[in-house]
Amino acid sequence: MRIAGYAVMLAIGLIAPHVYYPIFLMRILCFALFASALNLLLGYTGLLSFGHAAFFGAAAYVTAYVAKERDFSPAAAVITGVVVAALLGTAVGLVSIRRLGIYFSMVTLALAQLLYFICLQAPFTGGEDGIQGVPRGHLLWKLDLGNDMVLYYVVYVIFLASYYFIYRVVHSPFGQVVKAIRENEPRAISLGYDVNRYKLVTFILSATLAGLAGSMKAIILTFVTLTDVDWRTSGEVVLMTLLGGMGTLFGPSVGALFVVTLDTQLSDRVGPLVTVLIGAIFMVCVLTLRRGIVGEIIALYRRVVGNSHHG
Repeated sequence: MRIAGYAVMLAIGLIAPHVYYPIFLMRILCFALFASALNLLLGYTGLLSFGHAAFFGAAAYVTAYVAKERDFSPAAAVITGVVVAALLGTAVGLVSIRRLGIYFSMVTLALAQLLYFICLQAPFTGGEDGIQGVPRGHLLWKLDLGNDMVLYYVVYVIFLASYYFIYRVVHSPFGQVVKAIRENEPRAISLGYDVNRYKLVTFILSATLAGLAGSMKAIILTFVTLTDVDWRTSGEVVLMTLLGGMGTLFGPSVGALFVVTLDTQLSDRVGPLVTVLIGAIFMVCVLTLRRGIVGEIIALYRRVVGNSHHG
């Protein structure tokens, strides 16, 4: 089932830009990676961050700034943004992981809001206007990223590589310890694991991947605004993760596809009410699909297989 799912995902990704608008698809890929990054922290470690937009937006701002003002190549600009996100993740992680539950969430939210006001006031961020006209440039001196189709396939390869990295982390011995911490932290401590160190490493990995998503978004859309570091973006990515299926590999991507599509299709028709509609849909899904869309599909599959073996 897993191999079939990967094959379908690969095929859809290759064909999709010939059917749909590539910019729209690249937005979905960015938010799918962003949601997968949060899922690594929330779904597998049990830590709910309300400030993940800080890493997403900080990387986006840095990438946009160095690409436009310092003439960095797109690859160098993205790498710079990711490094900044990793360093910021280390700093925030060292402060926040010592807190549990809602206190952890509030610390991440507070630090993210601090970054929001820095981006609002700092001279190089453009204030409320953000950074506009970010050049896409060329990759490896040959690939013209100004071509939407070329950029799409570059972004898609980066997404697949990141997805594979998350898969390897989750299914490694490190990932098993992280899951044990989520299930029963006191027992993990009693077994001799340095719980805070595992949490910190997971937090940094999650922040780095969120930064990669933000950096790619800056290159794709050629602009960065305060929305990228706003707390609503943090809430939106939590919504994507829960809606798709927390603690599943495919879930966050499905949630991102669902939310970005709804937001794009409905925003022109109903305006600000799109947030209310998405919230209502989320409430219905939480009440009827407790495990998320992918989580419920996996549970149904296991029940069917279990019943067939039992029969």
